Amino acid sequence: MSGHQEEAHSARKKILETGLKLFSKKGYLGTTTREIAKEAGTAEVTIFRHFISKEKLFEEVLNTYSFLPALQGLLPEVAEMHYTEALTVIAERFLDTLAVRKDIIKIMHIEIQRYPQKILKMYHAFIDEIFKTLASYFTTMQKKGVLREFNAETAARAFLGMLFSYFDAKEFLMWKKYRIDDSDAIIKEFVDIFASGTMK
Repeated sequence: MSGHQEEAHSARKKILETGLKLFSKKGYLGTTTREIAKEAGTAEVTIFRHFISKEKLFEEVLNTYSFLPALQGLLPEVAEMHYTEALTVIAERFLDTLAVRKDIIKIMHIEIQRYPQKILKMYHAFIDEIFKTLASYFTTMQKKGVLREFNAETAARAFLGMLFSYFDAKEFLMWKKYRIDDSDAIIKEFVDIFASGTMK
C-alpha cells in the first residue's frame, strides 16, 4: 500500500469511527456531516469523497460495526462444532455486539419512525442480510441431516429475535433493576428451546 493509499485508508477509518461516535450520541437525524468532519479533523468534502452522502456513511457505519461482519467471520469457526455449541457461540457474540453498540441501538429505537424512506429501506436490507447469513448456516446443517426441514430465514429471525428481545428488556426496559439474571443461563435456556424445535 502506497503512502497516499495509507493516508486515504486512515482518513476513511477516522471518518467511520467519528460517524459511529456521533450517530450513537445524536442519532442519524441529529448528526450533520459538518459535525463529523470537524470532530474527525478533516474537511467535509473529504467525507463525500469517501462516502458520497451521509446516507452512505451511515450504511457503512452499520456494515462495519454491527453484528454482520462478526457473524460472517464466525460461521467458518462454528461450522464443525456441535449444533448447540455453535448456537451458544453465535448467541454470545450477538449479545456481546449488542452490548458494545447499545448507544446507537437505543437512539435508532427512538428515531427510526422518522427516518427518510431511503434510510428505512437501507436499514431493512441490512437487517435482512444478517438473517440471510445465519440462515445459510441452518441450510448447511439441514443438508448435513442435523436439522429437520424448516424455513431457514424464518428460523434465523426467530433465534436472533429471541436474543434481541432479551437484550432489549435488560438494557432499555430496566429489567435489570427488578431482577438479577445470569446471561449464560438465559443463553443456555434459549439454545435448548431452539435446538429442540429444529433438530431431527
